[in-house]
Amino acid sequence: MPRTDLTPAPSPLAPDGGLVAEIEAYLASLPAPARTPAAHPRPPYVCPLGSTPQPWHAGHPLPRATLLDRVLRRPARPVPVSAADHLRLASRYIGAVGWLQGAMWDGAGRVCLLGAQAAVLAHGYGTPATVRTARVQLMEVLHATGRPAASPDEYNDRPTTRQADVHQLLDRAAARAGRLGL
Repeated sequence: MPRTDLTPAPSPLAPDGGLVAEIEAYLASLPAPARTPAAHPRPPYVCPLGSTPQPWHAGHPLPRATLLDRVLRRPARPVPVSAADHLRLASRYIGAVGWLQGAMWDGAGRVCLLGAQAAVLAHGYGTPATVRTARVQLMEVLHATGRPAASPDEYNDRPTTRQADVHQLLDRAAARAGRLGL
């Protein structure tokens, strides 16, 4: 039977009552958001995992040039790090700037595995001997896990390798180097 009444049915969303009025009443009952005074800046951003963002080299001192370094115009001595720390720093560096395949770095700053190791070294963490030891650990893990490669860089550039695989490789190699005291 067709409707003969042409007046619209009352909507539960109508502002004169119903759902909208109920939502507005609920929102009005909530406490006002706390205001931070101008003298007190807002606290730093806290990520959902409960820690503040850290620079990739957090936990390690920055390389500092001595007076003699400045007089002789030479770079600061590198911060001594173990091979395990070097591998962890390389993983953090990739996480901070981005990962790349097929080149050491690109214009956006992303790096491959070798580029991350070179960047950690260039920023003053470790020595070339530390990097060599770390690369040996990477090769050991690749062969021990059934992923033989001619170099860690070849593994990085394989089409099937993902960024998570590189982080996992660096983590396993760091754990191995840590167990060996390297």
